Amino acid sequence: MNEIYVIIAIGVGSIFLLWIIFYFIPVGLWFTALVSGVRINLLQLVLMRWRRVPPGVIVSSMIGATKAGLDLKRDDLEAHFLAGGKVQQVVNALISADKANIELNFKTATAIDLAGRDVLEAVQMSVNPKVIDTKKVAAVAKDGIQLIAIARVTVRANIKQLVGGAGEETVLARVGEGIVSSIGSADSHKAVLENPDSISRVVLDKGLDSGTAFEILSIDIADIDIGKNIGAVLQMDQANADKNIAQAKAEERRAMAVANEQEMKAKAQEARANVIQAEAQIPMAIADAFRSGHLGVMDYYKFQNIQADTKMRDSISEDPGMTEDPNQS
Repeated sequence: MNEIYVIIAIGVGSIFLLWIIFYFIPVGLWFTALVSGVRINLLQLVLMRWRRVPPGVIVSSMIGATKAGLDLKRDDLEAHFLAGGKVQQVVNALISADKANIELNFKTATAIDLAGRDVLEAVQMSVNPKVIDTKKVAAVAKDGIQLIAIARVTVRANIKQLVGGAGEETVLARVGEGIVSSIGSADSHKAVLENPDSISRVVLDKGLDSGTAFEILSIDIADIDIGKNIGAVLQMDQANADKNIAQAKAEERRAMAVANEQEMKAKAQEARANVIQAEAQIPMAIADAFRSGHLGVMDYYKFQNIQADTKMRDSISEDPGMTEDPNQS
């Protein structure tokens, strides 16, 4: 029984040892590369394990490149992998570019990949242009009518400007700006509706793909609708604003008039108070005149007669029914 356990242990240990050997010494992968025409040292495959580089990725990439007629070096592929790049995707992009007669070298492809862009998608977009639809762009013609347009932009990837070039958002923003400018310069919205291709011509002439990672092939107006009468709305808003200003100024003038009236009433009341106060001083002045001898009794009677006559005349003038002089009776 013990001998059986020993045999089983030896067998398991042997299998594990073989697995370790074939893991660190990928003989099968080396043989596959050899029969595929890729010359690679078995020791380098072992060292890849220690450098934490998967030999399968490097070997399969080299096999694909060799079969496509590309000359790629193992050190370059390993360096790109260690830099965080996608080796298989770069190799596939190089193969696609070579088949499509697109100029793309290994250095440019790795730079595009490390920049965070999909280099394989860029090559495919160079072969098959991509169509991008803009959002609804609202613009106002000179006659005040709003137009809402949707453009369809056909772009092709510009391999040379993928590193550092602007993306799709910039292209769409520039196209939208061009549409607004084109519609805004039109004298009438009817002219734009009759010839929507005029927008495309104007926008294309602006060179909107400058500094971007794309080349604009065409700009087509997919849909254009009539929006609001912005001119009439602005005129109404201006009229309401003018009315509010006029009302405010009228209210200001009314308030000033009321304030002036109140001020005049206050001054009149003050004047009456001064008169009453002055009249209250008259008896005292007469008494002082009597005591000082400046006023006699006859003078006082004459003053009383004049005062009574004045009151009578005032009462006659205030009564419209009395037109005749009472002294003529």
